[in-house]
Amino acid sequence: MSAFLTLDGVALRTPEGQTLFDDLNVSLGAERIGLVGRNGSGKSSLLRVAAGLAEPSAGSVRRSGTVGLLRQDWPENWTLADALGVSEPLAVLGRILTGQGSAEDLEAADWTLEPRLEAALAEAGLPGWPFDRRVGTLSGGERTRVGIARLLVEAPDLILLDEPTNNLDRPGRDTIWALLRDWRGGVLVASHDRALLEHVDRIVELTPLGVRIVGGGWSALAAWREAERARAAAALERAGAQLRDARAAAQQEREAKARRDRAGRAFAAKGSAPKILLGAQAERAENTGSRARAVGERLIGEAAARAEAARARVEVLAPLTIILPSSGLPSGAELLALDDVVADPGGGPLGPWTLAITGPERVAIGGPNGAGKTTLLKVAAGALRPVAGRVRRAEGRIALLDQHVGLLDPAASILANVRRLNPSLGEREAYAVCARFAFRNREAERRVETLSGGERLRAGLAGLLGRPQAPWLLILDEPTNHLDIESVALLEQALRGYDGALLVVSHDPAFLEAVGIERNVEIEARNCV
Repeated sequence: MSAFLTLDGVALRTPEGQTLFDDLNVSLGAERIGLVGRNGSGKSSLLRVAAGLAEPSAGSVRRSGTVGLLRQDWPENWTLADALGVSEPLAVLGRILTGQGSAEDLEAADWTLEPRLEAALAEAGLPGWPFDRRVGTLSGGERTRVGIARLLVEAPDLILLDEPTNNLDRPGRDTIWALLRDWRGGVLVASHDRALLEHVDRIVELTPLGVRIVGGGWSALAAWREAERARAAAALERAGAQLRDARAAAQQEREAKARRDRAGRAFAAKGSAPKILLGAQAERAENTGSRARAVGERLIGEAAARAEAARARVEVLAPLTIILPSSGLPSGAELLALDDVVADPGGGPLGPWTLAITGPERVAIGGPNGAGKTTLLKVAAGALRPVAGRVRRAEGRIALLDQHVGLLDPAASILANVRRLNPSLGEREAYAVCARFAFRNREAERRVETLSGGERLRAGLAGLLGRPQAPWLLILDEPTNHLDIESVALLEQALRGYDGALLVVSHDPAFLEAVGIERNVEIEARNCV
């Protein structure tokens, strides 16, 4: 299998000189490779290097085929034709069809273009879309679909995808999965979507301990990680035992020397031996003791270094844990009731919706992009007033965490945000709240704008759940969209242990299953009245 892309000894560093990863060696042919790693590990930067948009800090990159990068970030005033990269070819066809075409136009005309565009748009889930539609009118999911259509039209040998399922509903995710399944060339996809990663042939993981490459999909990598954690824990136990043995041996040597010294002093006290002999014996004993102490200290130092290295490896590999406080929710409490509610977020009315949550229920809101799921959550939380219908809610006991964690002030520290959101907390209590969410000591003083997606989510939860009365109902809007896989697992672990109710919008079925969703409520696309 010939390689479309070869990375030989590639390394990436931040502008400040911090190494993100180094010595990456991989060749990619007609196969699917997943790229994973914590936020900030260099995944997006590596895709830019693969696309030829940036240079590696070290190593070399060879391309033997065409490369296409999934784009979603066009200017708002561009048309669909601009985003698809076909404005000029379509203009050529337009001039010819109106009788204004030149000889150059006739030479350049691609009469297969429009049928190919229509087929690509239909395959991407945008059938019949006009080419003059503006990008600014598109949702995030629709922009992703346009990017997919462009790749289908250009048909490069290798496609590069950066978190392609973010903002996509289930049909959109199915479109991405089909793209991976049917693409005849190579695919390099950076993603935290575990269901998507099950469809790849290999996974490259960028970690603080180096680069690892595992054959198979997400399940294979997860099994390898668990085995590595077990090996690291066993190595730490062995290193600890060696350190204990070295310290015990040194103690035994000290005790033996003390016994020899007492015996020597007793012999000298008898006065039967010449002073010169006693002096020589004392010198030999001191030299022997010094050598034994030096050997013991060296062995203890080596064992301590091995134990510290093993402990550091375990700390890097071990996932964080956070514990959500008890909500104290009564089992029969009515938390939320929407009766034929209609809302207008600015683009026209949505609804009507009817929904009730009682006690510690776990409910997911589903539906296609544009159906109004986020709007429904805002109404439920009291952040948006409905234009029709009735709402009853447990006032003061409902908390909303949006996907951008907008309740946090980016310029302030985590600690300052927790205290602002919970004015009754003293400094010591606020530090304790931060610690419960794995921001200990000076970590709590970091500015929010410096945090990764997972860290920002933890800080948002600390702000919401640090109040004396924890919310009975926690509302989450696409909470996994900007998280790496480790942060998703951390959130799942925390929510599984939460004793309050959940109302969640998420397109991640693995996440919904992991947090124990009991009821799914589907709303229709643009269900306007």
